[in-house]
Amino acid sequence: MARKKSPETIIEKGVQAALALAEETPWAALHLKDIAEKAGLSLSDFHGVADKGDLADAVEPFFDKVMSAEAIDANEAARTRLFEAIMLRFEAMEDYRAGLLSLMRHREASPARLLSLLSARQSSAEWALVCAGLDGSEDAPLSLKAVNVAWAMARAERAWRKEESPDFTRTMAALDKELREAEERGGFWRRMRGRRKSGGEGWRYADDADPAPEKNDA
Repeated sequence: MARKKSPETIIEKGVQAALALAEETPWAALHLKDIAEKAGLSLSDFHGVADKGDLADAVEPFFDKVMSAEAIDANEAARTRLFEAIMLRFEAMEDYRAGLLSLMRHREASPARLLSLLSARQSSAEWALVCAGLDGSEDAPLSLKAVNVAWAMARAERAWRKEESPDFTRTMAALDKELREAEERGGFWRRMRGRRKSGGEGWRYADDADPAPEKNDA
């Protein structure tokens, strides 16, 4: 009796097959039976596990896993660790460039897929922070930090779509720029969290020095 394949295996094989087929066929024109055949699976393997929309949603998590595939040097600066983790993802995406571009065009014409992508972006950013060892919440909540990183990843992806260099010159430059700006925004929000209410004087930073007390000459 053949061993039953796990849902994770079916989805992963389905994602790879769909991206391969999308190199020649627009994503919207793909059929699940063709994806199953390309993946070396039967159509019934996908029943109750995933349809084509589920496979589209599984693409981002598929590439997220790559960010933890290599050890990141803990002695590197925080931004460098994050940069390296995210670049692992872009490098893995390159092997599926044509299929991914087809999926991206499909998403742009589908509000439902774009909504799903927003949630996936947040998850990707949170995992990037985990892989870089930056998932602690002592400076700011993980979800807040991830909003910044998700924006940086999205902007870098726009550069990746236009990439022509085998060295990812355009992508790396965009990612570095966006992460620097994200770092600046993160510093602003950390300071905002440190503010406290002070009577009728309004809000101020908690690390602002209090004025020296006036001397009493009496």
